[in-house]
Amino acid sequence: MFDKVRKAWQGIVTAPRAEREAGRDRRPHNLFEAAAVYVTACAEDDQERIDEASGWVSPEALSFGVNELACRALIALAREHDESPATVARSLLGLPAA
Repeated sequence: MFDKVRKAWQGIVTAPRAEREAGRDRRPHNLFEAAAVYVTACAEDDQERIDEASGWVSPEALSFGVNELACRALIALAREHDESPATVARSLLGLPAA
């Protein structure tokens, strides 16, 4: 009798935890995660990951995320090299100094 009660109690206690853990795998990707995977895949020339990340969010959201990532990366590089963002951007693109 007590065994049945114990098993029923364990089912009640562990069910919400199992639902939360299962929900982690089904969580939707956000636009910044999609942008990070997309840009990384482009840098590594991984077409499968590019296609996968492209399907996570709308093209507009992906474009916004990639733009935000580029801006943050440019600012970080400019600070690291103690130069202006414009100078770093022109250097990365192989353009002559303005």
